[in-house]
Amino acid sequence: MCGIFGYISKTQSGDRGRADKTINRLFKMSETRGKEASGLILLDSSNIKFIKDAIPASKLIKRNDFKKIVTSTLKKNENVAIFGHSRLVTNGESSFNKNNQPVFVNGVIGVHNGIITNDKELWKRNKDLNQETDLDTEVLFKVLAKNIGKQTLTNAIKNSFQDLEGVANIALMFENLNIAVLASNNGSLYYLKSNSNDSIIFASEKFILQQCVKRCKLSDWYSIENIGHISPNTFLTVDLVNLKTCSVGFDKSKSLSFKIEEKSRVVSDKSLNIDNYFSKPNASEVVDFSSFNLIYEANKKKISQLTRCTCCILPSTMPYISFNDKGVCNYCENYKQQRPKGINELKKILPRTGSDFDCLVTLSGGRDSSYGLHVISRVLGLKPVTYTYDWGMVTDLARRNQMRMCGKLGNEHILVSADLQKKRSNIRKNLLAWLKMPELGMIPLFMAGDKQYFYWSNKIAEQTNVKNIIFCENLLETTKFKSGFCGIKPIHGTANTYTLSIKNKFQMLYYYGKNFLKNPSYINSSIKDTISAFTSYYVINHNFINLFDYIEWDEHVINSTLIDGYKWEKSNDTDSTWRIGDGTAAFYNYIYFTMAGITENDTFRSNQVREGQINRKEALELSSKENQPRFESIKWYLDVLDLDFKSTVNIINAAKKLY
Repeated sequence: MCGIFGYISKTQSGDRGRADKTINRLFKMSETRGKEASGLILLDSSNIKFIKDAIPASKLIKRNDFKKIVTSTLKKNENVAIFGHSRLVTNGESSFNKNNQPVFVNGVIGVHNGIITNDKELWKRNKDLNQETDLDTEVLFKVLAKNIGKQTLTNAIKNSFQDLEGVANIALMFENLNIAVLASNNGSLYYLKSNSNDSIIFASEKFILQQCVKRCKLSDWYSIENIGHISPNTFLTVDLVNLKTCSVGFDKSKSLSFKIEEKSRVVSDKSLNIDNYFSKPNASEVVDFSSFNLIYEANKKKISQLTRCTCCILPSTMPYISFNDKGVCNYCENYKQQRPKGINELKKILPRTGSDFDCLVTLSGGRDSSYGLHVISRVLGLKPVTYTYDWGMVTDLARRNQMRMCGKLGNEHILVSADLQKKRSNIRKNLLAWLKMPELGMIPLFMAGDKQYFYWSNKIAEQTNVKNIIFCENLLETTKFKSGFCGIKPIHGTANTYTLSIKNKFQMLYYYGKNFLKNPSYINSSIKDTISAFTSYYVINHNFINLFDYIEWDEHVINSTLIDGYKWEKSNDTDSTWRIGDGTAAFYNYIYFTMAGITENDTFRSNQVREGQINRKEALELSSKENQPRFESIKWYLDVLDLDFKSTVNIINAAKKLY
């Protein structure tokens, strides 16, 4: 879930004079995969130095200590290796600098992209190892160091990867070996040798290497058509004396074809951020949810008395709802049954291409996209590249599930990480504005930051030279009440959740403009991002293939496939597998339930009733269970935004209700 890169060169390498620009370019481009921390390892014949801090790469490369350490290393008249890491925080807070990368343990130092989802189990299996950080990377490196002491390097690497689950792309150096290792179990690692074989660069994405060569004007030294791929379940060793390489598969018996020269080096940490290096951050405040549950139960009792459709379960507070003389709502009367085109039709438009990838699968980590990746990879037998846009409210649970899928299936994963601090600041400003004047139609502003997802889908497809983009959009999730609260009448039978007529788009803009004038607090630095979101969602070309236009959406099949086949993880605060990877869902659904007596669960289960997948009684039981407030998730959301749980939820509870 991060970006890793590196540069290795001989003393007289022809590109040495531009190496600092190359490293900076690789660092900046890798930053798209994570901006919350960054670090660098530098190796020469007698030293290994490393530096890291909880700042973006673009800031680290401007620091004098960074410039000094890179310049002094490159000026040495000897072979050097420089590896870098740009972090998206998953396991371990970045404010505790020991949680940042590079990681140095027991003679092994390196960087890791991915998430090891069974790290706790690995610690239990290796009770002789002492855990010092919250990083999942630590257990892999310590197991590897232990294995190196007992086995050949080849077997040590293979065996270290054998037991891990999730995704691991690693670049390693060693205190006492003149060798570097690049290893991957899902293929998110590429390398390029210079034409004269005297230097090597590598990165998490092929596109990063292509752009580095182009922008740093390195075409005299590197030919991008020679970019190599560390394919899934493979590792590459690089002899740091002569830069000779050897590729080995985890399932092969092949041994290293050259001698591993031992070399003792001094390892030193040059990180300046000592104040937070050893001190872990304080735990967030513990909140007693019992009083809030009492308020929820009182509201639930009133909501249960609302008039509901006799066919589905939509209540009378649903925008633009009406009932006929039999009590059936207009949403049921106008519903159009879904008719999947069939998997054979999908095969016709999704052929094997013979190129790097057959298609791009957008992967949120939610159940639909995870199941979609399973179908594309295992059922259709295609080779997809996966993509995630992380806008700051993707939960660690979603990230772990992404890695479970990609690790098990061996799918390359491209992550685009927004400026999470900026995105969260925008959400905070809009939420504070909303709390001054709670208005149901303005709630989607909290989610505006994720809509660039569509823009980046097109961009990644272009970068990877992929023609077909696969969305796994379950149309049963169509809500209609979110736009309804903006004064927009429902259009029944639309093909996508983002479908709006031109007239309705202008209606929506008018509604938001009117509320901006009523509540000037919305006029803040987030407006640019909001406009970009509207454009990405409603304006730009959405030339995507929706998987569920072709195959039936079956909740039981999806859940059993993911949980039994991939150890897909559920949330601690709900039995539902829906929306558990979206950090905003628990919060906004609580608002909708409290103020309007309706949530996404009600519209979703109603659509299932109309499809004949469940009956009305089952829908009522399921929605009642799923509408239970997920206070743990709500608190996580507010903690991330640096907002007080009690005061925020109290304002929501006191807001005007529709029942």
